[in-house]
Amino acid sequence: MSLRPLSPRSRHGRRLAVLMTTSAAVAGLTSCGGDDSGKAAQSTFTRGKNGVGTVPVARREPAPDLSGTSTTGKKLDVRDYRGKVVVVNIWGSWCGPCNAEAPHFAEVARDTAGQGVRFVGINTRDSTTAQAVSFEEQHRVPYPSLFDPTGKLLLRFPKGSINPQLIPTTVAIDRHGRTAARAIGPLNEKGLREMIRPLLAEK
Repeated sequence: MSLRPLSPRSRHGRRLAVLMTTSAAVAGLTSCGGDDSGKAAQSTFTRGKNGVGTVPVARREPAPDLSGTSTTGKKLDVRDYRGKVVVVNIWGSWCGPCNAEAPHFAEVARDTAGQGVRFVGINTRDSTTAQAVSFEEQHRVPYPSLFDPTGKLLLRFPKGSINPQLIPTTVAIDRHGRTAARAIGPLNEKGLREMIRPLLAEK
């Protein structure tokens, strides 16, 4: 039995299906997790061209209590960094985009430590600290991370400020302990520095 060539309409349908599949695959690489629900509640953040959402000084709210045990078993409390600009990166060793951005975070953390910037990670959905520690060693991460396997710490953030299902997410806290900026999805070195720079300029 001979095969008939596809009609123009059939070829168009096949191309459309391929494009839709490719688009979905690319979208899946931007972050690990579910959809970005609660967009209306996220209106406090003004999204910039670099993908970083910021909050005007007058509208900033205190950051939640982020304290607990680190991946290496030590006590860790973000409030101890009051007076510093704090970058909180939510990550998991299982997350591809987290692995991609980790070298940028490690480099910027080292570069800005002398400028009054502190980095803290929140490791989530890893079942053991061994997985998290292996990730930190592989990427030479120079800062500590809170171990939060079930995501309890993420639920302390006010509704709409982050989406616990989207990993990685990065939140910047100003010197007064208030949530000042947010990026959903991976950040490269340029985007991370642009998130920090305005906060360093503030008094």
